[in-house]
Amino acid sequence: MKKTVSLMFTALLAAQCLMAQLAEGIKMLDYEKNKSAKEVFQKAYDANPKDPQTIYWLGQALLALHTDEKGNDQLNAAKALYQKGLQEVGSDPWLLVGMGQVEILENGDMNSVKQKFEQAITASTPTRGRNKNKPDADILNAIGRANAEVAINQGDHQYAIDKLKEAMTLDLTNPRIPINLGINYLKLGGQNGGEAVKAFMEAINRDPQNARAYYRIGKVYESQNNKELFEQYFAKAVVADQTFPPVYFAYYDYYQNKDVNLAKDYLSNYIKYADKDPKNDLWEANYLFLAGSYAESLAKVKQIDASVGAKALPKINLLYALNYDRLGDSLQSKNYLTQYFANETVDKILPSDYELAVKVFSKFPGNEAQAVSYLQKAIDSDTSKVNKLNYMSQAADLYAKAKNYTEQLKWLQKQADLRGTMGEYDYYTMTFAAFNAKDYTETINLAKKYMIAFPGKPQPYAFYTRAAKASDPDTTTGTGAVYLSYLDSVLTGLDKEKHKKDIFLNEYYILNVYVKELVRLKNDPDFKITTDGQKTPVVEQYLATCQKVVDVTDKMMSLYPDPADDNNQFAQKTKADILKRIEYYSNPPEATKKGGNSGSGQSGKNK
Repeated sequence: MKKTVSLMFTALLAAQCLMAQLAEGIKMLDYEKNKSAKEVFQKAYDANPKDPQTIYWLGQALLALHTDEKGNDQLNAAKALYQKGLQEVGSDPWLLVGMGQVEILENGDMNSVKQKFEQAITASTPTRGRNKNKPDADILNAIGRANAEVAINQGDHQYAIDKLKEAMTLDLTNPRIPINLGINYLKLGGQNGGEAVKAFMEAINRDPQNARAYYRIGKVYESQNNKELFEQYFAKAVVADQTFPPVYFAYYDYYQNKDVNLAKDYLSNYIKYADKDPKNDLWEANYLFLAGSYAESLAKVKQIDASVGAKALPKINLLYALNYDRLGDSLQSKNYLTQYFANETVDKILPSDYELAVKVFSKFPGNEAQAVSYLQKAIDSDTSKVNKLNYMSQAADLYAKAKNYTEQLKWLQKQADLRGTMGEYDYYTMTFAAFNAKDYTETINLAKKYMIAFPGKPQPYAFYTRAAKASDPDTTTGTGAVYLSYLDSVLTGLDKEKHKKDIFLNEYYILNVYVKELVRLKNDPDFKITTDGQKTPVVEQYLATCQKVVDVTDKMMSLYPDPADDNNQFAQKTKADILKRIEYYSNPPEATKKGGNSGSGQSGKNK
């Protein structure tokens, strides 16, 4: 009997020891001390290789390291661990959830993943007793975690939210459930920040000393550029637990370009409490760069490169590029940036990295397209509308400097579409870009919109006039005259007296187009009037054009009605000449008819 009791006590003690180990490792994962977590879980696994929860949490540490590191070694290790567990232990709910998370990271079929999750829920739901037909809250939370720990475009975050909400009704004390809920809300989009904060506040209600929950709320407010609130919650995270590393790095990241001395203090605390890692040396090299000690920073980077290598730590190449850029070696900076973008995973490249690429690559003529490709990636990765608009502006400016106005116009249009509204400067730059691109149809379309939006500004009318004339440089198509006729109707409607000079000049242009057309028609071989007085279509066209000239001169005289005005006299003289032509070719003399060609003989000349 004593032996039985002793064995039971030993088993109970072993179980308690295991649970304590797992709790320690889980806390380290919460604190992003993933290497330490793996060591703890590995010890537990070595002692209990058939325990499903131990297998699950060791796999979680491996997957966390996969997120930290480049390559799929850790992901493959987690997959192999879960597969082995499923073979040796069977379809345990913990292992099914872990395997589902691996499939999400491998971009597998989500229907297959959800089948595993649902199978795990069913297998962990009691069919008898006090909790009969109630799903296991820990398994639901693990499903929520599986979706919280992957990228925004992976998993099914709404599905996870539904499961976590159910878990919260079943377990009223575990703070990790609402934290996973908040993370999944954020992965649905920044518009869900309010719901995320509510979830993190629930975690604090459950555990008032939960540094991770305070930190998560601070990160939400930081994304909203609310300095007062994010610092308030970061400070609460430090008070809750001063050994929580992520909050110090968040402080460092915020202040590194604002107050380098303050940033250094936060970095020191981060390194003090975080796992020992070569990346910490890299952050120190980054601090030296920020402090303006470029030679020292470069020496530190070379030291790290020699011991670890840029393949393992792609950020090494980024720091090379940063230092060489500041030291004036743009070619070296460009080369290291190329290596950095080739080796770093997209989700770890920051918008500021792309901005550096734009700065460096734009120094080399002909590299505008590559520089803009980095801006496009920055746009795709940045959730801030303000930042996106800034990147689009940079792209437009790059193409403007390269005199590639067609591409400039495209980026200005993208910017306007994202903003949703256009100011006077937007209209000006877009219309000017279209004109410089020699896209006169688009210039005119934009100028029309510009006129409507800002009718009192002279620029849209000037752009319109220039584009109208440029659209028909040799006045052969007549498009310029058509465009300017429309413009004159607009100016007349606005204020005929105020714009009469512009209208007159436009009509003068139109008149010259018609006069040139009269010359062309007159010289056409088919310009004939038969002996019986029948006019060819060319003659009819000539007479119709003459009438257009008369209409133009009438408009000119209406603008300057004083007969003594030079403009009026010019219009009168032109009209009189044209009326003579109309009379002559409408009722040609007998000699012209007999000649068979109104252009032959003395009577047909100079008409």
